[in-house]
Amino acid sequence: MSPANSPTPPVSATPVGKVYLVGAGPGAADLITVRGARILAQADVVLHDALVTEEMLALCPQAVKIPVGKRSGQRSTAQQVINERLIECAHRYRLVVRLKGGDPMLFGRADEELRALDSRNIPYEIVPGITAALAAASSAQRPLTKRGVARSVSLFTSSTAPDEPNEFIMPNGDTLVQYMGGREATATAQRLLSLGYARTTPVVVVENCSRDNERIQHLELGTLEQGLTQCNGPVLVMIGEALATRN
Repeated sequence: MSPANSPTPPVSATPVGKVYLVGAGPGAADLITVRGARILAQADVVLHDALVTEEMLALCPQAVKIPVGKRSGQRSTAQQVINERLIECAHRYRLVVRLKGGDPMLFGRADEELRALDSRNIPYEIVPGITAALAAASSAQRPLTKRGVARSVSLFTSSTAPDEPNEFIMPNGDTLVQYMGGREATATAQRLLSLGYARTTPVVVVENCSRDNERIQHLELGTLEQGLTQCNGPVLVMIGEALATRN
């Protein structure tokens, strides 16, 4: 058969863009990584969390911005809807950014979004960010590890999805860091006290980490049992002897 009479090759599938899961870091715009800022500056569309600041969004003035707020204890966009928006944007735009507070791979629901992208063969890349535990330790000037005192750190959250069981086992670790721990402060303290922790165990509470309205409280576990009040932003609770005041 001559080339002129060769069958027409099949039309290729509609090209899709690439999705970047970018960690915005703890809040301050200048704590995003250089790579994250560079990708934001190139993005066609940015789907961002509720905790992402306006200063951070100013790094991508050229992009279409879609809020898909995920914030503990408040009404937010359902994860399935976010997945669908990601897929839709990947078929409309060349470079899609899913901008997440902190690091995408830690309490960022990355698994659900990556599964959705995998199911449609949409290419993606993950750009890490500074997670709140590390930023909070720096803000409070208290190390999470300390020679001879603490050689392990456990990061945990008590928040669960509506269809998940509420049973919770306190993790092991010389230093404990609870994400979204404001409302759970009393329950967390009571669990630890029942496990034999001393009431004088040092506690550092960081609210709105790295932002202009950051607030740091130095407490003891017995005081934490009374709960936290007047917390209006994301709260991180750090517990352990490594957080003690330096002499």
